[in-house]
Amino acid sequence: MNTSRRHAVINLYALFILLIKALAQEPEFSEPIPNVTVAVGRDAVLSCVVEHLGMYKVAWFHIDKQMILTIHNHVITRDHRFSILHNSHKNWLLHIRNVQEQDSGYYMCQINTTPMKSQVGYLEVYVPPDILDHESSPSTVKVREGSNVSLSCKASGFPEPTMMWRREDNEPLIVAREKVMTLDGEVLNISKVSRNHMGAYLCIASNGVPPSISKRIMLDVEFSPIITIPNQLVGTPSGSEVILECITEAFPKPIYYWARGSGMIMPNNKYETIAMESLYRINMKLKIKSLNLRDFGTYKCIAKNYLGETEGSVELYEIQPPTRSPHPPEDRIGLRPEVFSNFSNTKNGTSSRSKSTGTRQNALFEDISMSDKDKKYLTGNKDSVGIERDNAFVIPPKHKPVLSCISFP
Repeated sequence: MNTSRRHAVINLYALFILLIKALAQEPEFSEPIPNVTVAVGRDAVLSCVVEHLGMYKVAWFHIDKQMILTIHNHVITRDHRFSILHNSHKNWLLHIRNVQEQDSGYYMCQINTTPMKSQVGYLEVYVPPDILDHESSPSTVKVREGSNVSLSCKASGFPEPTMMWRREDNEPLIVAREKVMTLDGEVLNISKVSRNHMGAYLCIASNGVPPSISKRIMLDVEFSPIITIPNQLVGTPSGSEVILECITEAFPKPIYYWARGSGMIMPNNKYETIAMESLYRINMKLKIKSLNLRDFGTYKCIAKNYLGETEGSVELYEIQPPTRSPHPPEDRIGLRPEVFSNFSNTKNGTSSRSKSTGTRQNALFEDISMSDKDKKYLTGNKDSVGIERDNAFVIPPKHKPVLSCISFP
């Protein structure tokens, strides 16, 4: 019994000694607070590892804001995004949900010893780019053709964003008489603007933090109307229909119409107006149906905007419809002169070359029973009923020669 009591007293004494040593040993940080980088909107965790904390307490502070966040197990700040977690009073974790840009800065982990012990870590918040509209060009920029223009675009974010320009239609940029697909920088300068520069431009801001962002700026180039006419003279027969065409370029969009004499042509059963519009070009067409003699004459296409007015004219004239030959081609036989030139004179049973083409032709006529009228036809007489065509003489089908009585040399 005495032995058991002696062992119990020894154990209590040893425990007491250990407790005194533990209370006498001050807490220490076993490792530094790692710096943390996080994108805005994500969660962040700062870790503070303490050895031999004992009866002491740990607190977290936001140094930049001079704000107490937590003391031991209690959250002091009213911002509900902050919370504290610990593991056996050794690893104290400051948890921040939905990190915002203003959360970036230095954070202190402090132990309430005398003197105070603390260490500091840094929270870096990455912010995706955002266009600063009040420091950028408006969404629509209007400029006269031939002048200079500068388009600007600025953005915020961390790290600092870079800016890039390109055209929305993927056409090349025309800068300093050179064509490039993209251009870096906050400002896009264009000298001597032409209508070819008109269109939508995109400035794109990026800094490696998704998503990238862009601003669309529409460049309107203003100029007075001009008209181009593909065909100024148009010929067509009566009774048909015809389409007259004009191409006008202007900006702002012009008022455009067709006219004849002093009156505007309105669409009806006789006239049909067609227009195909693009950014600054309009293809004007006028269809005229069932043409008669009164429809031939001059037609005008007119375009006007507040910068000016112009017109073009198309002359419509009558042509005769093509006529058909009275004899279908399949009912005719064509003989070329060179065939006759190889024929032999077989009169009186003799065979000899003719001295000329005409002689050889006459010799052939004597052997073939034909009328004088038909002979004139074959000799190419323009007053005969025959027609000379492409060096071939056409013979009416009722006078076809009997070729079997022709002998070749």
